[in-house]
Amino acid sequence: MKTIGLTGGICSGKSTVARFLEELGAVVIDADKIGHEVLESDTGVWHKVVNTFGRQVLTPDGSIDRRRLGELVFGNSELLSKLNQITHPRIYQMTKARLEECRRMGVDVVILEAPLLPKAGWTSLIDEIWVTTASEAAVLRRLQERSGLSRDESLARIHSQVPSREQIGCADVTIDTDCSLEELKVKVGELWQRIAKQGLADKSLGVG
Repeated sequence: MKTIGLTGGICSGKSTVARFLEELGAVVIDADKIGHEVLESDTGVWHKVVNTFGRQVLTPDGSIDRRRLGELVFGNSELLSKLNQITHPRIYQMTKARLEECRRMGVDVVILEAPLLPKAGWTSLIDEIWVTTASEAAVLRRLQERSGLSRDESLARIHSQVPSREQIGCADVTIDTDCSLEELKVKVGELWQRIAKQGLADKSLGVG
């Protein structure tokens, strides 16, 4: 099984690239969605988050208000680190289990979409790292359109991330998404063909 870690900053185009790869036949595991699952009410992580950040991060029905939590931690490296220490171990466990299930099912290509892949120390789970990049102007525009955050709130989230140059330094493949969707789809298709050719070569050599 080929496992590709797809990472990059907020609104850098990860989800769009993942969607194109899924259309081509890959199985996508989204670490952000797993992160949402671990914050569900009455889980161990939920209790730790509430104990650390207070009931101010809860909605009236007792769910974690992710937007409120985000307002607290983005732009505050100490609080963000505390949140990551609470959530990352459980996200890692669940992600690893899902990868193992894909392997048992005989999946050929898995895309692990995870924003903090290199920094979180998850590289042992994957074969390659692909990083999506875009200009700050493009990221800012996408983030404001998607979330409705103010310019200052959006910039705080962007600047709280691992700098793009650091992520690129860890990359096996870099994908510039600051282009039209049609152009991006072509780029992803070319990368998929490379994976397919490598898979055929591995099978002919009895690898994997």
